[in-house]
Amino acid sequence: MIGISIAAKKEWEAVLKKFNINIENCKNYPFGEYFVTSMYGEDVIFYRCGVRKMNCSASTQYMIDHFNLSKIIVIGTCAGIDTNYKNLDVFVPNKVVQYDCTVKETEPLIKDSFTVCFDTSNIPNGLQTGTLGTADKPVVMWKDYLELQENEITIADTETAAIAFICKANNVNCTIFRGISDFPIKDDILTEGKTHQEQYNVFVQNIPIIMNNVLDNYLEFAIKENIDYIDYEPKATNIKK
Repeated sequence: MIGISIAAKKEWEAVLKKFNINIENCKNYPFGEYFVTSMYGEDVIFYRCGVRKMNCSASTQYMIDHFNLSKIIVIGTCAGIDTNYKNLDVFVPNKVVQYDCTVKETEPLIKDSFTVCFDTSNIPNGLQTGTLGTADKPVVMWKDYLELQENEITIADTETAAIAFICKANNVNCTIFRGISDFPIKDDILTEGKTHQEQYNVFVQNIPIIMNNVLDNYLEFAIKENIDYIDYEPKATNIKK
């Protein structure tokens, strides 16, 4: 069986609307809801994994254990970091990193031991690739946005790298589709409340557009084809002087 992982509640609502499924018709498990269907000749389970790394890691392992998943497809939104891209661009990352696992005052922001790499040479036209950064804290504050730019992060979210880490540990294929829903907006102490709300409004507006795009145009590829892991040898981390 193939699992399709959706984190945020509004992303999940967009999926249910797309398939004309009421929440009451879904089954419950400890981290959210799920429904089972058949698509492109495969049995598929759509499930809400929950936001942030704790929920998505636990739910990923739960679904692998209880449904014997051979592949997990991650579908959802992300924040844009690299300004070479724009809202609604969809990515299949070639590298995912957890950037909140170090003491950044004395260590590099990104450690190789929290990194998973993929071979994205066969992704369909129209998709982008790059480095996705994951942390429990969403990218809202301008200083966080600048820090990720300095560390060559392309897009960012709060789940994907943790899901990929669990999938790889279980020898389960992982294919990722994340669409840029919003970019952080520069603010100051007088305007941060207004800019944060503006960013959130753009995020909510773009969720169904991104989810429908992936479901309509890329889900068949994700189900039928694999995005393979690339062996990645952790390197020694130098302590900052």
